[in-house]
Amino acid sequence: MTPFFIKKIGIDLGTANTIVFVPGKGMVINEPTVVAVSVDDNKILAVGNEAREMLGRTPDTIIASCPMRDGVIADYRVTEAMLRYFINKTTGSLRIFRPEVMVAVPAGITSTERRAVVDATLNAGAKAAYIVKEPVLAAIGAGIPINEPAGHMIIDVGGGTSEVAVISLGGIVAWSSARVGGNKLDAAIAEYLRKKYNLAVGERTAEEIKIAIGSALPQKNEKTFEARGRDILSGLPKNIVVKCNEVTEAIADNLREIIQTIKTVLHDTPPELSADVMDKGMVLSGGGALLKNLDQLINEATGVPCYLAEEPLLCVAKGTGIALEHLEIYKRSIMSKK
Repeated sequence: MTPFFIKKIGIDLGTANTIVFVPGKGMVINEPTVVAVSVDDNKILAVGNEAREMLGRTPDTIIASCPMRDGVIADYRVTEAMLRYFINKTTGSLRIFRPEVMVAVPAGITSTERRAVVDATLNAGAKAAYIVKEPVLAAIGAGIPINEPAGHMIIDVGGGTSEVAVISLGGIVAWSSARVGGNKLDAAIAEYLRKKYNLAVGERTAEEIKIAIGSALPQKNEKTFEARGRDILSGLPKNIVVKCNEVTEAIADNLREIIQTIKTVLHDTPPELSADVMDKGMVLSGGGALLKNLDQLINEATGVPCYLAEEPLLCVAKGTGIALEHLEIYKRSIMSKK
C-alpha cells in the first residue's frame, strides 16, 4: 500500500509515546510524545525521537516538552503540530485522500477536552475524527470480545495515567483512573536516589533503571544497575550502584495507588459482572504493564487472577486498527463521531 492511498489511521496519543497504526500494515510509527519548540519565534523544530534526544539538553532558546499531561492535551497548538507531523509521515505530504483518523483518549476525558482532540485532528488534515476511550481500544487490541454480554476487566497502565475499566456489550460499565503511570514511577525513583544517595538523575536515567531492574515485588536474587548522576552536595558527577529492591521500595506508594483504583472498580462492578471478572481474570495492558511482577502484585492484592496482554504496549494502537477495519460493527457501540 503506497502512502498516498492510506485512508484510515489509528493514533494512540499517549503521554509518553505516540503509536500510529494503519489497518492492514500494522504499526507504522512508535515515537516519544515530545516536541521541541524554539522560544524566539515559537517554531516547531523537532517531533518524536529527534525531540526526545533534546530533553534535558537544550539551550535557553529551545524548549523540549511533552504536550500531553496525564493523558490529556496540555498544549493544544503543539499537539496539533505533532498530529500533523504523524499524519503526514504516515500518508506522505502528497496524499490523494484525507484519511479518517481514530484517536484514543482517556476514559475520564471531559467534553471540552474531547472537542480539543477532534479539532486538533481535523486541523491536522483528517477527513473525519473518531474519538474512542482507551480502555475499550486496549480491550479490543488485547483480543477481548467486548461486544459479548459478559464482564471483562482491563487495566491499562500508561505513561501518565492508569485506567481500569469493566467492559460489557461494547461499553464501559464501571471505571476509574489514577494519575499514576510510568512517568510517576520514574519520578519516584529519581526522588529516592536524591534522598538516599544525594544523587540527582534525569528522567531518562530513572527510566533506564526502572526498565533494567525494576520489579513490583521484592526479589531474592537482586539485580543491580550502575547509575550516573550529579552529586547534590559537591556538584560533581558521581556513580552509584542501585539494587533491584531499592527500586521496589521507591515505587511502592505509586503501585499502591494503582491497586486502590483496581479495588474501587471491583467495588463498583455489578455482581453478575464481578462473577465474570473473577472467572476470566483481569487483563493488564499499556507500557507500564511491562514492569516485572506487576501482574503478580495485582493478583496478590485483589485475589483476582491477572494476565499480561500480548504486546501490552501496542494494545491500544492495535485496537484502533481493528476498530477501523470493522468500523460499521464498532460505530454503534464504542464511539460518537464528531
